[in-house]
Amino acid sequence: MPWDRNQMAARAAQELEDGMYVNLGIGIPTLVANYVGDKDITLQSENGMLGMGPFPFEGEEDPDLINAGKQTITELRRTAYFDSATSFGMIRGGKIAAAILGAMEVSEDGDLANWMIPGKLVKGMGGAMDLVAGVGRVIVVMDHTNKHGDSKVLKECTLPLTGKGVVDRIITNLGVLDVGQKGLHIVECADGVSREDIIAATEATIV
Repeated sequence: MPWDRNQMAARAAQELEDGMYVNLGIGIPTLVANYVGDKDITLQSENGMLGMGPFPFEGEEDPDLINAGKQTITELRRTAYFDSATSFGMIRGGKIAAAILGAMEVSEDGDLANWMIPGKLVKGMGGAMDLVAGVGRVIVVMDHTNKHGDSKVLKECTLPLTGKGVVDRIITNLGVLDVGQKGLHIVECADGVSREDIIAATEATIV
């Protein structure tokens, strides 16, 4: 069976190592906070928080404590707060080791489109463009196809780009792929998913 959202987030959490400072994008990436476990990971939110905890239990939410996706979260004993300018100074200054982001499309060259669909209302660009330009490693977590069954892993992105050649690893509901020089490499298949299943659902070149 393909992975569900929580299994994708848990797989993304395996990418993290002790001592890393990591930014989580909105959508599925926010769930990664629930799967960090005993690792010494510091999660950063671009709205001005360093040291995010997991999501709160029902009834324990603090409406003033939110992540960049406006979801209520928890704080840790070491949590620090600061303004948005300081937050983006960390990102642009190369202080964040990795970003785990959602995407609408990813290309075989590692191009990322995740901030707008032409003709639809955009609430804000968010921090994605700064993140993909400033962090050490970009991991995308998303469904492999859209609701119509069309591949979101493409030869070339059709939507406006967030960044060119910025994605290092793609984690989808079907498996894990790395961006290489001549196409994508299948690293891991989800339980019950074959290499052939991934190839069939992928428009991009797989080598």
